[in-house]
Amino acid sequence: MITIEDAIKAINPEAEFSCNPADSTTGITWLVGSPIAAETLEAKKVELQAAYDAKQYQRDRKKAYPDIGDQLDMQYHDKKDGTTTWEDAVQAVKDAHPKP
Repeated sequence: MITIEDAIKAINPEAEFSCNPADSTTGITWLVGSPIAAETLEAKKVELQAAYDAKQYQRDRKKAYPDIGDQLDMQYHDKKDGTTTWEDAVQAVKDAHPKP
């Protein structure tokens, strides 16, 4: 989940601040950097969350792909035996977790 802190750092990476309560635009104490309007922070938070959500398929694929050692072994045997085991394994993951 994207936080107000993430939004602040996306807008101004050099900003120093504290949030109390956490993840609230009402309790931000600005230590270094200019204050950022609450509406701007909320809009940036929504934007960052949408970008994160749009890449869920990448995170799902990463978990589902075979271990790199296994993939290299598949490629070796595919080349040697004329099979398509590796391509089939990769395609199965892509089919299970398609790009939106």
